[in-house]
Amino acid sequence: MPAPHIPTPLEQLGHRPFSFYPAIQNIQHNEWQFRRAQADGIQVVNTKSQQELWIPRGFLSGVSSIEEPVVIVGLLKELECREGVVVPHVRRVIEIPRAVNDVPRPWLSAPHPGQLAPVVGIRVESGPESQKGRKVLGAVAAGILTCIVGMVIFRDATAGSRARFFGAASRLSLPFTGSDDYESIVSRIGYPESSRTSTAPDGRSLYLLRYPDRGFTLVLSGGDRAHAFYLGALGRGGRVVHSVMQPNGQDSAAFLIRMR
Repeated sequence: MPAPHIPTPLEQLGHRPFSFYPAIQNIQHNEWQFRRAQADGIQVVNTKSQQELWIPRGFLSGVSSIEEPVVIVGLLKELECREGVVVPHVRRVIEIPRAVNDVPRPWLSAPHPGQLAPVVGIRVESGPESQKGRKVLGAVAAGILTCIVGMVIFRDATAGSRARFFGAASRLSLPFTGSDDYESIVSRIGYPESSRTSTAPDGRSLYLLRYPDRGFTLVLSGGDRAHAFYLGALGRGGRVVHSVMQPNGQDSAAFLIRMR
């Protein structure tokens, strides 16, 4: 005589809705109702899509004792629906090997569409090799920073030197006035290393007396060198470093700048 049929906990749910945990893949709405049971499995129907599935008994683990907010029916494996047939879900992801002395973490099911993926913590090894690597990286970073600072200082220093070299020459305090001529000048500072004659924009003759050891060239103006009078001095690069007041009441610096 066959043994009487004993209803499973799932059959005792009747028409009450329940959810599978973990949820069956490829089915968005995870709410079901029990339809009927057989020896090899149970048939359930989706409350939203009315899709019917057969779940093998070997995949069922039990029914939760808590019914709020919904009854949970546990599955021993993660399942997926392929063309209306329930099969074990196979993940095509290579698992990262666990670190030494690491403990296994609870496996998390894949998130439903529209939900955020679970956050999994990552341990950072702090062994001697890791500490040594961090020290090397710190030394490299410090060296790069030192090079950058040195380049900035060198650039600023070079720019400052160029600015001082090409900037306006400082004015010299020379003992000459507009009444000094060639003879009075050479009697005070000696003969120039060289001299040459030039013509000013206004047609006047100019006499340039070069004193390279002193860093300037004296400019005289007149009909000839014996009757030429002092106008001023030019420094390196032709900059005016000394000027005098002319008989017309104007400073000779403006004239010297125009003649460069």
